[in-house]
Amino acid sequence: MEVSTFIFWGAVIAGLLYGVTLYNNLVTLKHNVDQAWSNIDVLLKQRHDELPKLVETCKAYMKHERETLEQVMQARASVFKAREEGDVGGVGRAEGALRMGLGTLFAVAENYPDLKANENFQHLQSRVTGLENGIADRRELYNATVNLNNIRIEQFPDVVVARMFAFKERDLLEFSEAEKADVDMKGLFDS
Repeated sequence: MEVSTFIFWGAVIAGLLYGVTLYNNLVTLKHNVDQAWSNIDVLLKQRHDELPKLVETCKAYMKHERETLEQVMQARASVFKAREEGDVGGVGRAEGALRMGLGTLFAVAENYPDLKANENFQHLQSRVTGLENGIADRRELYNATVNLNNIRIEQFPDVVVARMFAFKERDLLEFSEAEKADVDMKGLFDS
C-alpha cells in the first residue's frame, strides 16, 4: 500500500470520525434542550394544580376582588394551553400575565388580614412562590441550553452537519419588559 493511499484513507476516516463526533454533540444538545423544557414543564404542571386551591381560598375572603381572581385563572388557562401546544413563545407571554396576576393577588391580599392569617393561604402562597422561583431558575437553565444549541448549529463546521440532519434553532423562553415589571403597589392601594 502506498503512503499516499494510506494518508488518503486516514484522512477520510478522521473526517468521518469528526463528523460523527459533531453529530453526537448536536444530538446531546438537542436532548439537553428537551430535558430543560421538561424540568420547566413539571413545575408548570405543579403550579397549575396549586392555583385553583389558592383562588378558592381567596374567594372566601376577597368577595370584592373577583376581577383579580378571574385574571389569575384566565392566565393559568393560557399557560396550560400554550404548554400543551408546545408554544414556547406563548408560554412566555402567558407566564408574564400570570406573574402579574399573582403579584396583584398577593398585593391585594394585604388588604385582608383574615386571609393573610389563614394557614391554608400562607401554605399555598409559599408553595406558589416557591414554584415561581423554581420556574425562574429552570428558565435560566433552559435559555442557556437553547442558546448553546442555537450557537452550535450556526457555527462552522457544525452548521454543515446540522443542516444535513435538519437540526433546528429553538426558541428562548422570554417575557416582555411590561410583564417583567414590578406590580404598581401604589396604584393598587390608591383605588
